[in-house]
Amino acid sequence: MDSQHRSPEYSSLLLAGPRAGPLKQAHARLVVTGHGHSLPLITKLATLAVAAGAAPYAHLVATSHPAPDAFLFSSLTRAAAHRSLPRAALAFYRRLLSAALPFSSFTFTAVAKACADLSALRTGKAIHAHSLLLGFGSDRFVLTSLVVLYSKCGQLAVARSLFDAIRDRSVVAWNAMISGYEQNGLAERGIEVYKEMQVAEAVPDSMTFVATLSACAQAGALDLGREVERRIVSERMDMSVFLGSALVNMYARCGVVDKAREWFDMLQERNVVTWTSMIAGYGMHGHGHEAIKLFRLMRREGPPPNHVTFIAVLSACAHAGLVTEGRDAFACMRRVYGLVPRVEHYCSMVDMFGRAGLLDEAMQFVHDYIPGEPGPEVWTAILGACKMHKNFNLGVEVAERLIALEPENPSYHVLLSNIYALSGKMHHVEKVRNTMIKRRLKKQIGFSLIELGGTSHLFRMGEKSHRQTREIYQYLEELVHRITAAGYMPETESVLHELEEEEREGALRYHSEKLAVAYGLMMSSGSTTPIRVIKNLRICGDCHLAIKFMSAVENREIIVRDKHRFHHFKDGKCSCCFSNLNSTKTDHGVPLLISHNGASGDYPDCTDLAYQKEVTDGAAVIDCALQVTKDGSSIDLKDVSTVVTSQFASLAVVIEDIKHVAEVYTLNFNWEDIANNLKSNRPPRKS
Repeated sequence: MDSQHRSPEYSSLLLAGPRAGPLKQAHARLVVTGHGHSLPLITKLATLAVAAGAAPYAHLVATSHPAPDAFLFSSLTRAAAHRSLPRAALAFYRRLLSAALPFSSFTFTAVAKACADLSALRTGKAIHAHSLLLGFGSDRFVLTSLVVLYSKCGQLAVARSLFDAIRDRSVVAWNAMISGYEQNGLAERGIEVYKEMQVAEAVPDSMTFVATLSACAQAGALDLGREVERRIVSERMDMSVFLGSALVNMYARCGVVDKAREWFDMLQERNVVTWTSMIAGYGMHGHGHEAIKLFRLMRREGPPPNHVTFIAVLSACAHAGLVTEGRDAFACMRRVYGLVPRVEHYCSMVDMFGRAGLLDEAMQFVHDYIPGEPGPEVWTAILGACKMHKNFNLGVEVAERLIALEPENPSYHVLLSNIYALSGKMHHVEKVRNTMIKRRLKKQIGFSLIELGGTSHLFRMGEKSHRQTREIYQYLEELVHRITAAGYMPETESVLHELEEEEREGALRYHSEKLAVAYGLMMSSGSTTPIRVIKNLRICGDCHLAIKFMSAVENREIIVRDKHRFHHFKDGKCSCCFSNLNSTKTDHGVPLLISHNGASGDYPDCTDLAYQKEVTDGAAVIDCALQVTKDGSSIDLKDVSTVVTSQFASLAVVIEDIKHVAEVYTLNFNWEDIANNLKSNRPPRKS
């Protein structure tokens, strides 16, 4: 309507805008001036009321009209869906239906969006059937909205069939399918759709790149992520906060945290998602201090943190052993921001205490802070800490509690079996495994992905379907021989205890992460770029140890993203062992790194030695202390106790043995005798 020909009544509605109070005043003016039944004015009034969030008032205005038409209720349905008022949109749709008024494609797109927002699959199916009945089955706008609906409800097969039925796909349809796969954990399929879009020469928009970058982040597809970044830059695309956040998230989750920070710093606008993505990125990579530093900056200069932000902060503290900082963050959630902790926050706190070896404090936290009966997530965090710090009695108690809560969850049975195995209770291991067989419970199958040249290669344990299987296995055999010569010894304690030692080593050798790393090294010989591997489960202790050795003998950085975090292997050490105390060199010129056992890395009970096996007994402790002091002749036993106590505080039994011997003998002792006699629990003779 031309502004020069607008009526005073219509102008008053425009002046009121989407504000409930002024709209009611304008409504009164319509009634007073005799325009209370003007359908165009009532339609405009009701639509603005919905935009103001006053859907009940809009419904009252619309239903009070003596002769409402389809355009009125269709407009209200669309306005409510656009305003994220899905229940109101469904209410207006039902009024349209009950009045037997005609429908348009825009009505169906709006109401389908409302069902998607509510994840109301049953209602969505009814609306889908209604659209087919009225002849909208091939309308591309309706089909696109249905793709979104079925994707959000997890019905991806239906969504894909509808997507394939769209003859002239808009960019919105492509975006819906990419996002659908990504949001349902099928990032690789989303990436395939993006590549189909390129083949079809469809022109992407910023939301296409946001969805594709999110898929790259989930799948670890760094090469494609970088390609998308180059296209964004070359096309001078407007850097919205959504696109910028997607770039930060992609680089953080693909293991290039410095590049993520570079994009973070370049963004002119940052929302809570941007800040949280960067904090979470630091946490995943073990940079806890950087995460806390950024969190403090966010509190001073950024938007208020939300629940997800605090999950990222607490997780970062857990992985970095920042117990004090974690306590402070948890306390300020409610005190400063009025946020009520959720189960994820409780789990992060329990995980933080557990990784730090503060199991008593973790149990006290569960008792004091968690309302009601703790869920399995909390007990799983405690169980992981029990395994990490070898508190087998508590571990068995917690595992049995988990099995009672979820008896059909195979992962809990596996954890209980591992706890029994590590504590040497093999008859209990057999019982657990027999129970799993009887109940037909199977553990989740692990796999590892490595991307080379834009192509992803998937490996499972003992994988032999790869076209280069023979070369991969031969290379891995040679690699294992080299790291074994360097001091690697397989960790076979919790693997298939019914097998002989040699068979256990063979079972460990062909784990998926070892195969993926071997393939990456084999195919990039002479390169200095990092090897990047994604594991769907947590990396096992033996693979963690082996890859540390591989990084040293190959002089390559190897980055493994497992279920919980990133592991950056370099020079025989891993970023998850965050409390390295000593760094020296062996006779071979390889870094010798000692980790503090009492700290809370992902593998706190391992010495970060490039050419020394993980500490498992007193003799190994003595060998490590010998290398630290570089004194091959003799040394005062009290000095031995000091060295071992400072470096390996969690090996209480060994330390107590040394202290006992130190009290009996005050002279010097021969190193070999000390090591040998610690094994047999006999006092060493004087040198």
